[in-house]
Amino acid sequence: MTKYILLSFDIEEFDIPEEYGQPLAEDIKFEVSKRGLLNVISLLDRLEITATFFVTANFALHNREIIQQLSQQHEIASHGFYHSQFSPDDLQKSKQTLESITNTKVTGFRMARLQPVDDAEIEKAGYEYNSSMNPTYIPGRYNNLSKPRTAYYRNKLLNLPISVTPLIRFPLFWLSFKNFPLSVIQLAAKLTLETDSYLNIYFHPWEFTDISQFQLPGYVKKDSGSKMVNKLEKYLTWLKNQGKFISISDFKKNFISP
Repeated sequence: MTKYILLSFDIEEFDIPEEYGQPLAEDIKFEVSKRGLLNVISLLDRLEITATFFVTANFALHNREIIQQLSQQHEIASHGFYHSQFSPDDLQKSKQTLESITNTKVTGFRMARLQPVDDAEIEKAGYEYNSSMNPTYIPGRYNNLSKPRTAYYRNKLLNLPISVTPLIRFPLFWLSFKNFPLSVIQLAAKLTLETDSYLNIYFHPWEFTDISQFQLPGYVKKDSGSKMVNKLEKYLTWLKNQGKFISISDFKKNFISP
């Protein structure tokens, strides 16, 4: 059976320092994310890998040309209108904005910071899948240990949780990648792939530029910039031998609910 790698990036305003009491000017938020995004695009081009980019409409409006070009090789999905605030109307507004900029259909949604969002509202806004839940426990963020670990349908909406290992639900998202040795991540990824036949992992472009000057906890800004690019390159090169990289929308076309 073919195993699939669903690699995604959340393109957003770099507002995480504001969570830790450091206000940032709007132009800095866009510039940091843009620098990291260009590094990510260069890496994916070099490795010839397809990914899905969840983009805030706000970022896209400030970087139209980059997002237009990105949509020609990768899937564009919605990450809401703004990263720091949300209203139900943003579901449809962000979708329409991204479709207008890219001239492509937007079928996927991921809520900022993986916060809860109503599936019925997502489906009503015209989306076909939702990847907004990390089925594990992250102190101070969420406890989703009782939630489904793998992909499932709710009505016509495919819910695609972020990948975690079987049993202990070790998370395979960006923070784990930053703070654990690559060998540990590879072991967890291999176990998850063998069990689930797919891997749903995500990062942020701002991780791939230097963020050492910002007031962030060490576990957030650890290995940013070139160190993070090099580590991700090793990981993705290894993953190319473990499965096939495809967009989430393509995965949905072939997904059969267990």
